[in-house]
Amino acid sequence: MKAVQARVTGRVQGVSFRWCTQEQAQRLGVAGWVRNEPDGSVLLHAEGDDDAVDALVAWCRTGPSMARVTDVAVRDAAPSGATSFDVGY
Repeated sequence: MKAVQARVTGRVQGVSFRWCTQEQAQRLGVAGWVRNEPDGSVLLHAEGDDDAVDALVAWCRTGPSMARVTDVAVRDAAPSGATSFDVGY
């Protein structure tokens, strides 16, 4: 089990980044959440199988087609016990 928090910067708001992240997380079996931040970044918490979490973070480095990701800053996080992947506002 792995848990991370990642801050994604670039053009990541207003391009369906959160919804596409949720779709990818559900496909991979990853739990957690994703939300927009006031500074224009997107913050996410992901937990689950090591390979699945790594795959979600790798996907975030590109994101959906309209996004232009400039950086993904990842740090280890404590598992929250989440059982689904939610989109926050």
